[in-house]
Amino acid sequence: MKSNDEILIATSNKGKVKEFKKLFQNHNIFSLTDLNITDAIEDGSSFLENALIKAKHGAKESKKYSIADDSGLVVPGLDFEPGIFSARYAGENATDKENRDKVIKKLNEKNVKNLDAYYICVLVGVRDENDSIPIIAQGKIHGKISVESSGEGGFGYDKIFYPNDYSCSMASIEQDVKNKISHRAIATSKFIEIFNNQL
Repeated sequence: MKSNDEILIATSNKGKVKEFKKLFQNHNIFSLTDLNITDAIEDGSSFLENALIKAKHGAKESKKYSIADDSGLVVPGLDFEPGIFSARYAGENATDKENRDKVIKKLNEKNVKNLDAYYICVLVGVRDENDSIPIIAQGKIHGKISVESSGEGGFGYDKIFYPNDYSCSMASIEQDVKNKISHRAIATSKFIEIFNNQL
């Protein structure tokens, strides 16, 4: 990947854009908002399908190399919810807090303080909307989801997600550390390796 190449991160989520700009700091990064492009309709049935839909939409509208991720929280003990509905778990325009509160409510209904969980990120890159060999990379970070909320950073479920080997929530971990251990960072690292070796 050449330095300063223009890349579209096919999202309007400010938290994601901020993380990706750190992860791709040698490149000229644009978001959908920067280019006045509307979000794609995510009607896939898996993280991979949704990431592909978003990447192809971004490439078609921007004419730039486009990267999209579909990521979320998976709690096996809650029937693998919220899964692909992580961003709208509590409703179509739900806030991060409303989504977290729904998870906490489910934990309380089960009368448990925490459950095993993981964050997953599927990252897709396409040269154009008809790219037949998209780059696909996946990252996961395991931990526990808790009824206890803490931390001021992060977004999404970070305040109630406690990664394995850490005594604090994802929202309490410094950004530089998060950019090394997060599901998005792991997927990005794999993605860049594939990209650099792709002929």
